[in-house]
Amino acid sequence: MTDSAPQRAIVIGAGLGGLASAMRLGAKGYHVTVLDKLDRPGGRGSSITQGGHRFDLGPTIVTVPQGLRDLWAACGRDFDRDVTLKPMEPFYQIRWPDGSHFTMRDDPQAMEDEVARLSPRDVKGYHKFLADAEARYWFGFEDLGRRPMNKLWDLIKVLPKFAWYRADRSVYAHAARRFRDERLRFAFSFHPLFIGGDPFRVTSMYALVSHLEKAFGVHYAMGGVQAIAQAMAGVVRDQGGMVRLGVEVDEILVEGGRAAGVRLGDGTEVMADIIVSNADAGHTYARLLRNRPRKRWSDARLKRTRWSMGLYVWYFGTRGTREMWGDVGHHSIIVGPRYRDHIKDIFIRGHLADDMSLYVHRPSVTDPSVAPDGDDTFYVLSPVPHLGHDNGVDWQAEAEPYRKKMLAMLEERLLPGLSGRITESLVFTPETFRDRYFSPLGAGFSIEPRILQSAWFRPHNVSEELPGLFLAGAGTHPGAGVPGVIGTAEVLAQLVPDAAPVAQLPVAAE
Repeated sequence: MTDSAPQRAIVIGAGLGGLASAMRLGAKGYHVTVLDKLDRPGGRGSSITQGGHRFDLGPTIVTVPQGLRDLWAACGRDFDRDVTLKPMEPFYQIRWPDGSHFTMRDDPQAMEDEVARLSPRDVKGYHKFLADAEARYWFGFEDLGRRPMNKLWDLIKVLPKFAWYRADRSVYAHAARRFRDERLRFAFSFHPLFIGGDPFRVTSMYALVSHLEKAFGVHYAMGGVQAIAQAMAGVVRDQGGMVRLGVEVDEILVEGGRAAGVRLGDGTEVMADIIVSNADAGHTYARLLRNRPRKRWSDARLKRTRWSMGLYVWYFGTRGTREMWGDVGHHSIIVGPRYRDHIKDIFIRGHLADDMSLYVHRPSVTDPSVAPDGDDTFYVLSPVPHLGHDNGVDWQAEAEPYRKKMLAMLEERLLPGLSGRITESLVFTPETFRDRYFSPLGAGFSIEPRILQSAWFRPHNVSEELPGLFLAGAGTHPGAGVPGVIGTAEVLAQLVPDAAPVAQLPVAAE
């Protein structure tokens, strides 16, 4: 390495965490190459276009725009010039089997009125819950979530606060202390499902999500999260980096006891000074480091790890329905007849139940570009068991029957006449997540964020196994969700030294 040669970094995976890491490294002076097996950037935040419908495959909302603005600012850029965010109002509506509903809104008075409409006696508890959520936000999100947690002392120092905030109590248990109405207990405890956690077992620290919504709102990126990913890739290229698509990394190479490069699926070797893996942490250690002894993240340790649930996602387009379902907004949650027992089926028993709860995304009411004129594009998600249970689901046999059950529920509860309007259809099962994203056990959100699988207990952003290797994405600290994976890059940037100054950084050709 001469003084005039740029220091090089390879980022494995063009998901949001990988792209954010590439941007941060580019700002630190590295010449960055991002490698991804898909045909477009974004990873789980990418999209597929079919029959005139753009299906956003993964995350659908932005809850902390400031995290993205901070990322762009670190690169000397203005996020709002590259991406247009539209605030949602209302945020979403929850519908129960008895016909009652709860609309989550931006306006504080409107929210209090919604609580009072369902359960007047719970208004006082609602305000206490919001205070609880804010306190946990400042500790869990702004403090722990924005700094490295790779040293045991980092954990020991904060144990008293974990005890003070009763981090041992679950989100649901905490909500149950503040609300008497079971519907409100659901409305203020289900959020961990969107980062892969069991609300009855995930730490009550995740009550902070209610403060995120209150403080920052819920936003939709025009063009979908795919538009954010494309803008991120554009920043990387403007910094002189490369985003290489359709390229699969098979192994991380080691020289002199350090990560030194990667071997691609075709046998090509690409060398670099540092490696960042945005692949799932389980895939990174079990597959990409398969030929290297591992002390902490051994195959046995990974087998003992509790993974998030799987996801069954049905993407479909409909003809001539834009005005037909006028009361259906951008985001709806259709609650099934069971909560606790259904969650146990998903996370503990590994049983594919006949009943389900659904998250329904209808972006065409906000962004007409997702569908032909007058038509709709939908994304409907159901949490299901991952592939690792002893009584594993045979998705080859169950995918279509499950879709029909989903169709029947949608037609009865939300979208009457749906079956005669469908023009396009695409299904992702946990097997799709395993094969498309290399997700261990087809888990939707990597390692489940239980208290003993969070912070220091999670795979660290600087690898414990191999110097020169860093980790980003949902499987590391601070965790899943768009704010979480963007945050992994912020933490990682604190651990990677600035690149040595160079006389001139060459601009790479695509």
